[in-house]
Amino acid sequence: MMLLVFACDEKKIMHGYWNGSQFEEQSSFKTPTTWEQLKQDFLTVYESLKKPINGIALSVPGIVNTEKQRIEGATEISYLHGFNIFAELEELFRLPVTIENDINCAAMAEFYLGAAKNTQDSAFVAVAEDEIKGALFTKGQLHKGNHLYSGQFGYMYLNNGNTFSELATPAQMAFRYCQRMELDPTEKNSDAVFTLAKTGDKLAKEEVNNFYEYLVAGLWNIQFLYDPELIVLAGDGIVGKNTELLEEINQRLLKKLSEKGIDAFVPKIKICHYPKQAPLIGAAMNFSARQQGEV
Repeated sequence: MMLLVFACDEKKIMHGYWNGSQFEEQSSFKTPTTWEQLKQDFLTVYESLKKPINGIALSVPGIVNTEKQRIEGATEISYLHGFNIFAELEELFRLPVTIENDINCAAMAEFYLGAAKNTQDSAFVAVAEDEIKGALFTKGQLHKGNHLYSGQFGYMYLNNGNTFSELATPAQMAFRYCQRMELDPTEKNSDAVFTLAKTGDKLAKEEVNNFYEYLVAGLWNIQFLYDPELIVLAGDGIVGKNTELLEEINQRLLKKLSEKGIDAFVPKIKICHYPKQAPLIGAAMNFSARQQGEV
C-alpha cells in the first residue's frame, strides 16, 4: 500500500511517502492560515511525487468523527473543523482518504509497529509539557468510545478537584515550584526544576516527587480501570527528559502494590518506540487498518 501521508499540527505539516514498510522523501512546510492554502500545499506535494499512490492518510488535531466525516472539538487549526473534510480531500486527490486524531495515530504507530506490537489490550499515555492525552486498544482495535473521548486521560480527577493534566504535567510542576519560591511563573521551566532537584534544591525535590506521585496515581487508575497488558508512555513532556523516569515509576508502583497487598501481577510500562515519527507512521497504519476493517 503506497501512501502519501500528512501529519498536521498548529506549527507545521509533516509529510512523507509510505512505501509499505517505511517512509521516503520526508519533509515539512509551515502550517498555512487558510484551508484553501493548505489544500494547495497538499496538492503541490502530491504532484511533486512521481511515484504510485494508493491513498492519502492524515493525522490531525481534534476529535475525528469518521461517521459524520468531519473534525469536531476545537484546535489551533480552526479551519479544519465543521465541514465534510473527507469529501473535499477525496475530490482534491481523487483517491481514498483516511483521517485520524494525532494522538490516536501516535498510539497506532506503537500498537502496530512499536512498543505495543503483539499486544491486544494496551493503553497509550502521552504526557506533553502542559497536558495529558492518550488512547486505548481493546481486542486488537482502537477503542474510540461512544462520544469519541476514550483515552482522554487528562480529564480524570485525581486530587482536590484537580485533573491528571493539572497535576502530572511538567509545566504544572514548574508552576508549583515557582509559586512556592514566589517567582514569576515563567522564571523556571520543568527542565530547570528537574536539574535543581538533582543538585539538591529542597523545594525542587519535593515538586519532582509530587510530579511522580501524581503521574503514578494516574497510571495506577488506568491500570485498574482498564487492566491493559501494557501501558506505553510518550510525549515531549517526559520522553528523553529524565533517564530515571521508568525506574521511578516502576519503584513507586511496586511500593503501592505492596501497600495494598496486591501480588497477582505488576503493571507493565514501556517508553514509546517512535517519539518523533509516530503521527506519520500511525496515519499510515490507520489507513491500512481501515482497509482491512480493523478500525
